[in-house]
Amino acid sequence: MTSTRSIVRLAGALVLLVFLAACETAPPVQEMSDARQAIMVAREAGAGELAAAELAEAEKYLQDAEERLDRQQYREARSAALEAKLRAQQALKMSEASKDSDGN
Repeated sequence: MTSTRSIVRLAGALVLLVFLAACETAPPVQEMSDARQAIMVAREAGAGELAAAELAEAEKYLQDAEERLDRQQYREARSAALEAKLRAQQALKMSEASKDSDGN
């Protein structure tokens, strides 16, 4: 009975390890899509003119993510894509704040 429980626990641990490893090695498809979408929204909101430096940073991180994705460096690609999304969101906020302060 004890050996059966040990085997079940070991099997459960192995399944968990395989699952966690798969999460790290899967391409960051959703993160890449989210970053592209955030950049597009920021551009459409005028960030190219009102928050150009921040938008350029977002695009730089997205480019880095794409290069890392091509090299199958998925963990690094995911991190860069998340940073690109964050920078794009900041650019969007800055462009909206600029419009509000101008009265547009």
